[in-house]
Amino acid sequence: MIDAIEMARAYIEEARRRVRTAEQALNEDAYAYCIRQCQETVELALKAALRLVGIEPPKWHDVGPVLREFSDRFPPWFRELIYRS
Repeated sequence: MIDAIEMARAYIEEARRRVRTAEQALNEDAYAYCIRQCQETVELALKAALRLVGIEPPKWHDVGPVLREFSDRFPPWFRELIYRS
């Protein structure tokens, strides 16, 4: 069985792949695709953070409500960022 750290690592690797794709799209002036890849990067990185604190990430894109609901599981510096936006 895959543990939370391995799952988080997999999410981060997928996020890194999206960053590389976004950079390529930017170099090709494919701005809409670049933005989409950046949005997916943020989503995957946040889902990795949820995994690391023992929360099963939702199957939908906006993880903000879940981050706020379980904000007490994150360190203070991260918690502050959750409520910044």
